[in-house]
Amino acid sequence: MATTTNISVYDRETEVKAFDDSKAGVKGLVDAGLTKVPLMFIHPPNNTKSDTAVSEFRAPLIDLAGVHDNRRPKIIDQVREACENLGFFMAVNHGIPASVLEDMIDGIRRFHEQDAQMKQGFYSREFAEKVSFLSNFNLFRSPTATWRDSLCWPVAPNPPNPTEFPAVCRDIAMQYSKGVKRLGYTLLELMSEALGLNANHLKDMECGEKYFHGGHYYPPCPEPELTLGVERHSDSCFLTLLLQDQVSGFQVFHHNHWIDVIPHPGALLIIVGLSLQVVVITNDRFKGLEHRVLVNRVRSRVSVTSGFSPTFFASSKLYSPIKELVSEENPPKYEEATMADHVAYMRGERV
Repeated sequence: MATTTNISVYDRETEVKAFDDSKAGVKGLVDAGLTKVPLMFIHPPNNTKSDTAVSEFRAPLIDLAGVHDNRRPKIIDQVREACENLGFFMAVNHGIPASVLEDMIDGIRRFHEQDAQMKQGFYSREFAEKVSFLSNFNLFRSPTATWRDSLCWPVAPNPPNPTEFPAVCRDIAMQYSKGVKRLGYTLLELMSEALGLNANHLKDMECGEKYFHGGHYYPPCPEPELTLGVERHSDSCFLTLLLQDQVSGFQVFHHNHWIDVIPHPGALLIIVGLSLQVVVITNDRFKGLEHRVLVNRVRSRVSVTSGFSPTFFASSKLYSPIKELVSEENPPKYEEATMADHVAYMRGERV
């Protein structure tokens, strides 16, 4: 595999194919004793540079205890402020026990750290349809690869049979999914009310009918300054729930700075996606969060993402901002378009 020492003979297409054919992922490279980052993983310097200028930044921490009781109005106000100004917040007392969070992280770690032969049977690029182990969703389309392996599976509307899951994380994946579904619906209610809508508005739009999980593993990297665990992006779904271990690396782009979001024990990160920003919010009231993940030289990092998307994402139906959020003083910023075209437009792609 080509490294920084033999650029003159580099053939990216061959390198990418050999990497994918190995079915061992990034961890397979590390286990083989790699000491240099292969060229296919090297990002432009401007993409990987760090910025610690905003050390006083603190991520908003929202306590969801009492969300169905007398604290609900205060929680709605906090959700509104965080989504309008930042595009994310940390949630604690969210109803998923700390033991389940810890066991989920441990289960994903067990899967990725088992022998390569045990994982290869799950290797597939059909991750939207079945339980799949892979490295880099856009491996053959992106100009640079990222330093991450993933175990992915759909949860709704067509969940896989439990027997299709790896035994090392099967039970906890089922348990965690149930908790995430309940929490996801609660968050959609809070976001609806934060917009001045009926609590069931987003649920009635089927914003939570389709969701999926990704269990991600970021191995130690011999040259972390050259690559990324996840490159700069905004999620295309409505919202993402992010569970992470206590290893730092997740960063948000805020006021032209990359800022570390330090993990908080027992907390889940709630991230606004582009679909929510475009279709649900007039004049971008809620912000789709730009974020990335750095890797490090010493420790592996584990995270679990849960993305809620509309069932109509692949539909040809046209969508525009919700009529209750539009007025003469506050006209819609977006014309009618398919969901896919809305998101592509927000990402600067030609539609």
